[in-house]
Amino acid sequence: MTYRGRFAPSPTGPLHFGSLVSALASWLDARAHRGAWLVRIEDIDGPRTVPGAAESILSTLERFGMIPDEPPVWQSRRMPRYQQALEQLKSTGLIYPCGCTRKEIADSLLHVRARNTTLAYPGTCRAGLHGKPARAWRLRVPDGDAAVIAFLDRWQGPQTQNLATEVGDFVLRRADDQWAYQLAVVIDDADDDITHIVRGADLMDSTARQIYLQHCLGAPTPHYCHVPVVTNERGEKLSKQNGATALDGDHPLDALNAAARHLGLDLTTIGSTPAETLEGFYAAAAAAWASRMGISE
Repeated sequence: MTYRGRFAPSPTGPLHFGSLVSALASWLDARAHRGAWLVRIEDIDGPRTVPGAAESILSTLERFGMIPDEPPVWQSRRMPRYQQALEQLKSTGLIYPCGCTRKEIADSLLHVRARNTTLAYPGTCRAGLHGKPARAWRLRVPDGDAAVIAFLDRWQGPQTQNLATEVGDFVLRRADDQWAYQLAVVIDDADDDITHIVRGADLMDSTARQIYLQHCLGAPTPHYCHVPVVTNERGEKLSKQNGATALDGDHPLDALNAAARHLGLDLTTIGSTPAETLEGFYAAAAAAWASRMGISE
């Protein structure tokens, strides 16, 4: 198997330290495997996309020495492909239109919680719209044992999630006509032949849904690795929404060494002095990553 990994930022602002950790982890995994590293700009959420942010992210990655091995992919240019996948799922009867508003779902969940269950979506529109206009398209998840998705995460260990009781039927196309993250990422990873996904642990909860959708579409399931996210002083995930600042492109080694420490990479075991060049840093960091992850040459 030829290794193909990727980093997939959303252009909602400049690259910050939390995103750098995910970028570095995916870069090091690809280099340790002597594979390809791709960048995908996940810009399908129009209301959250900031003009110029994608170009800023790509420029920062270049200044930090992380240049993709192939031209970047832009999700906004792949809308017809997502529609094609939706039509494929329609033909199988696995998806259905949903007319529920957020308030209606929240009201339903109050009743559901009273019965001591944790369904995220109670399946209100499974049997039809009952006169309501269609707002979104949902993927029907299985019931019983078939709803349990298990996978081995390379960092976090064995994982399981019951889609029926913990998630419910989930959205593939939103009420605002935006494509859902779950559908777009599965199609993009399959079309780009991605074999390994290294990303932040905040996306762990999405993995079971993506694996199930891969099965529905006949797509392969990559190997997953969810690394620890960076948090602020309040214990919240560091993000653009809670004040994460842009990286200093003039001092990349400072941020890269900090990111390596966050990932638990001990570069002192590789070299007695800190690397003074990007090439030196990446050589030491890739070796430390390979040692930590048990990747043989």
